[in-house]
Amino acid sequence: MICMKRIALFVFLGLAAAISGCSKNEKKGEEKQASSKLPVFALIDSSAYDFGTIQEGAIVEHEFKFRNGGEYPLILNNISSSCGCTTPEWPKDPIGPNQTSSVKVRFDSKHKAGPQVKTITVYANTEPAYIELRLKGIVNAPPQEAVADSTTAK
Repeated sequence: MICMKRIALFVFLGLAAAISGCSKNEKKGEEKQASSKLPVFALIDSSAYDFGTIQEGAIVEHEFKFRNGGEYPLILNNISSSCGCTTPEWPKDPIGPNQTSSVKVRFDSKHKAGPQVKTITVYANTEPAYIELRLKGIVNAPPQEAVADSTTAK
């Protein structure tokens, strides 16, 4: 009698495990189907731009080109930068499936001598909900005599 109870218990647990495994696979399929319908922010070039070495005070501009690789319109909700010296411009209208566009970034190197890495975070109706872009390079300080001349001229 105890043996029959154990067999029944094992059969019950085996069926429960099989049923729960099926529902997990169904949920994964539903999640995959839902995420495939989201827009896709697909960069055409790299997510990082190295502007090399510039003189302090120079302005660097770069366009990060991208394509909507999804089936639904891509909407860029907001873009923020890690520093006030970096200003992004982006399309406010939805970008249709397979359409291309760009995010223009402007970096003002005034008072920014030394190695620089600026992060631009793009928030969109994608999964994940944001993408990070980077500007990097080195800003050379002005020569010391030019600094001394500008302070004595006042």
